[in-house]
Amino acid sequence: MNRKAFLKTSSIAFTGLMIAPQFSCTQEKKETGLLSQNNRTNWAKNYTYKAKELFEPKNPEEVSSLIKDLEGSKALGSKHCFNDIADDPVAQISTHHLNKVIAIDPEKMTITVEAGARYGDFSKELYEKGFALHNLASLPHITVAGACATATHGSGVKNGNLATGVMALELIKPDGEIVSMDRSHPDFNAVVVGLGAFGIITKMTLAIQPAFDVQQDVFLDLPLESVRNNFNEIMSSGYSVSLFTNWMNDNVSEVWVKRRTDEEVKDLGSEFYGAKAAEINVHPILELDAQNCTEQLGVPGPWYDRLPHFKMGFLPSAGEELQAEFFVPREKAVDAIMEIEKLKDEIYPLLMITEIRTICGDEFWMSPCYQQDSVAIHFTWKQMTPEVMAVLPKIEAAIAPFNGVPHWGKLFTISREKLMERYPKFNDFVALAKQYDPQGKFINDYLKWNIY
Repeated sequence: MNRKAFLKTSSIAFTGLMIAPQFSCTQEKKETGLLSQNNRTNWAKNYTYKAKELFEPKNPEEVSSLIKDLEGSKALGSKHCFNDIADDPVAQISTHHLNKVIAIDPEKMTITVEAGARYGDFSKELYEKGFALHNLASLPHITVAGACATATHGSGVKNGNLATGVMALELIKPDGEIVSMDRSHPDFNAVVVGLGAFGIITKMTLAIQPAFDVQQDVFLDLPLESVRNNFNEIMSSGYSVSLFTNWMNDNVSEVWVKRRTDEEVKDLGSEFYGAKAAEINVHPILELDAQNCTEQLGVPGPWYDRLPHFKMGFLPSAGEELQAEFFVPREKAVDAIMEIEKLKDEIYPLLMITEIRTICGDEFWMSPCYQQDSVAIHFTWKQMTPEVMAVLPKIEAAIAPFNGVPHWGKLFTISREKLMERYPKFNDFVALAKQYDPQGKFINDYLKWNIY
């Protein structure tokens, strides 16, 4: 699918569903609304799925049977992607019912969950048993498999993206074979951030560590000059640090500093590199109410209730929005930020907020952080699709000298040819994916346009 076609598709209302009766897709589910028209868009409602059929299997064996019988399919998780990566002209296989915690292993220090489990669904249980994950994204509402497949991340100069916590997985291949692989498998680093190209993942085993608490302090109005001169120091001031800006007034509107209380926690004071300590809880978008946000003002709390920006059970982010995100090498981050800042007059009218975070390098072939520490520059846009899609190429051109790459689950226009140049393992990934899926069962429009 080319991007002109994508824009047209994203505005077309879904006109009907062909629901097969097997594998729990029953009339009863229609009556409960699980397969209603409202569920046929993504979370932000900017994209309408084209898949003719939606299945909700209850176990890996049912997933295997579906994959064998269908000409094509894609896994559908929490629907937090803003493009067509999880869509397919034939069918989607939802992981809605594959949401259980299978085992917590204190000896191996792992937790195994089904692919559709959302981080917020099991993090409290993990904490109560004395354990933690290494990090969380800003939203706890996303599924484990979907987050890892697209290299979704949290923040921290010592923290890798969420996929770096994966120890093993269960994959169902195009012929229905159920295979397991761990870090010793030669294909592991291709499959974990696999963009849905290898099959459907049904289980993941994640590394855990002893539980910890986090306190969160927020500072307002950080001068942009301080970012230029002290970027590394600012981003290293906590376990996880986020900068929020609308690019105006030569400042960063908010700095969120999240620090572990089991490590040395010094008083940051009322002034932080020229920013002033917030006196009340705030939303990343200052105009919005902070009731949906995790507790701030230095009040300690469980890791799962501080590392995300938003509480589980509340509306995440702003709701109706668009998102784009680009990664640049950490050593080039300040230069990239200053280049984007030159576009502020075009960005500001379309923008809700930008968030800037750090992520450690990893070994996943299609991770934006492959073998390099990176900085992610994230844009939450108003739902003004034509205008946003028109400004994205300008942002992409601004970061092109720094080999900027996009988040796979968000909006971008960077060509396949440029992506090939910026991912050293791009061709190896395509070749391996074709070995796993020679008949192209999992090659949807997204993969055709961006990868194949």
